[in-house]
Amino acid sequence: MTTKSSLTIGLIASLFGVSSQAADWSDTFIGVSSGSKFAEPFNAKDISKTIVNFTHVSGYKHGSNFLSIDYLMSSKDDPAYAGSKDGAREVYAIYRHTLDLGTASGTSLKFGPVKTVGLTAGFDVNTKTDAGYNSKKQMLVFGPTLKFDVPGYLDISLLQLWESNAPYSTYTGSGVSRYSYDPHPMVSSVWGTPVAGFWFKGVANFIASKGKNEFGGSTKPETFIDMALMHDLSAQMGAPKNTFQVGVGYNWWKNKFGNDANGPAGKGAFAKTPTLRTEYHF
Repeated sequence: MTTKSSLTIGLIASLFGVSSQAADWSDTFIGVSSGSKFAEPFNAKDISKTIVNFTHVSGYKHGSNFLSIDYLMSSKDDPAYAGSKDGAREVYAIYRHTLDLGTASGTSLKFGPVKTVGLTAGFDVNTKTDAGYNSKKQMLVFGPTLKFDVPGYLDISLLQLWESNAPYSTYTGSGVSRYSYDPHPMVSSVWGTPVAGFWFKGVANFIASKGKNEFGGSTKPETFIDMALMHDLSAQMGAPKNTFQVGVGYNWWKNKFGNDANGPAGKGAFAKTPTLRTEYHF
């Protein structure tokens, strides 16, 4: 491990330590979304998926925590292994902690539309069982965040990514030992705001090229946008406000995983997916 990587991990570990304080507020929900137009690189077929999600968001005096775990169940068009009639299965987890530098330092960092400045650290990990790639992604993220003074919330972060993977193909029976891509930046935006009786929320990531992939090919910059318009049905169900939410979503992902949508990865590297969504908050 390089000295730079060790320092980065040390800074991230320090932020995680700060996040152990008791939460002042929290929101936890289980959600289900489904669609029939998901896509995977090097696969020309439309794929149906059902995604079960667990999300927890909480805040304390000096910052906030975000945890999201997806369990993704694909149709047979994204097979579990070569020749399988069963669909692939995947678990994808994300954690972020944002330290509010204003409250932590006791100094107001408000300027213009920005109400404060934070420092965000976290990780992504996944494991997928499928015929072509069998992803085993590991990624650390670290960088500054601007928090805007808007109805609801709007955070924009500039994050450095350290990503690696160790795929294995059941088609060829061969794998790749853990391979680290070039460190690369990502501009990430998350938002949630009321719109005419609905709640409009989403995330948009603009990710730079990560250099050569594990097979020696060039990677492309990728754009990931996932958004949803949700409606609160709690009153009709005799439950507290915002307990039950339903809505529609849209996922737009160009050059998925850094694969060129205009190259060999084909249309599967460009997902344009409408979804139906439900959430139970507790």
